Amino acid sequence: MKTNYTRAIPPDWAAMSRIFLALGDEHRQRILLLFEPGERLNVGQIAEVSTLARSTVSHHLKVLHESGVLASEKLGKEVWFWIDRAALESTFTNVLDYLKENT
Repeated sequence: MKTNYTRAIPPDWAAMSRIFLALGDEHRQRILLLFEPGERLNVGQIAEVSTLARSTVSHHLKVLHESGVLASEKLGKEVWFWIDRAALESTFTNVLDYLKENT
């Protein structure tokens, strides 16, 4: 066992905890599963197929966006969301690299 518990968290792990917290909610997982590869969805489309109120869907989209799981673009009055594949790949690669180095 490593004994230095106070060791600094690696800089490339900085965003990781936000992403894992965002992905820890079942409703947010269900929202991610709605996206087809390369697809962009807005809050209305997601709320339409969800059991959640539009305001609740908006909240979950905000959490996913602020964590880096989703990217977005505002076109007119609508905000379109898509999965930020690069951010997720980076996070999961950091975890896998750590496991490879320490097992």
